[in-house]
Amino acid sequence: MAELRGSKSDMSKTVDEKELTIWETDWGEMHVNITLVHKTLDIAPLLKGLPDDLCQCPHWGMVLKGRKAVKYKDREEILNGGDAYYMPPGHTTVTDAGTEWLEISPKEELKRTNAAVLRNLKAMSPGPF
Repeated sequence: MAELRGSKSDMSKTVDEKELTIWETDWGEMHVNITLVHKTLDIAPLLKGLPDDLCQCPHWGMVLKGRKAVKYKDREEILNGGDAYYMPPGHTTVTDAGTEWLEISPKEELKRTNAAVLRNLKAMSPGPF
């Protein structure tokens, strides 16, 4: 059986852009990522086309440093460095610049969400795709 533990240095750096850096890996049926946001990030525009234009994937995680605002249809929660969390389906987030977090998500649900995110990114970006 593959080892199901690791550190950021064990993960692949899959995104390294001016907006954010992501290290990630899969552990069985779960996807694990550590994300560092360099610029404030509102993901709402990336979720268009999903039910209620909200993320439908559950996430478990911990904010390592910084602050995330999690918005649901009926409320908003603020997560600060040191907070562990569960985000049920039906959310969006605004993350402050300099925030870093660890997140664990079911692989298949995350793939469906990321497909919508990629479609929206392509629609926002100039140039041929």
